[in-house]
Amino acid sequence: MRHFKRGRKLNRTAAHRKALMANLAIALIQHKRIKTTTAKAKELRGYAERMVTFAKKNTIAARREVYKRVNDRTAVKELFDNIGPQYMERPGGYTRVIKLGHRRGDNAEQAIIEFVGFESFDSISSKED
Repeated sequence: MRHFKRGRKLNRTAAHRKALMANLAIALIQHKRIKTTTAKAKELRGYAERMVTFAKKNTIAARREVYKRVNDRTAVKELFDNIGPQYMERPGGYTRVIKLGHRRGDNAEQAIIEFVGFESFDSISSKED
């Protein structure tokens, strides 16, 4: 039985998963939209939404908690100054995962994860990766 076995392992050790989520979160905060595999995007969704919830509080303790997980000063500043205030009235659902299909090289399912409200109407070319 899978009781209390939440989250995806992503074929990585715990330390590697922690670093991966931090790096993906930094990229998402900086670019507002990233392209990755569907499994990583779904796992990042909860991680990033928790960071936005901390940013909405806008306290020193919340800032330190986010910095402990993200460990990038510019990303934390961007999150607390620009992203957090935009979602003050929104009770949740700050990110969106859009499935793109399969990657040509290894047939991995690709997806875009983006912050809701920061969408750009630029088309994503198939050459990105």
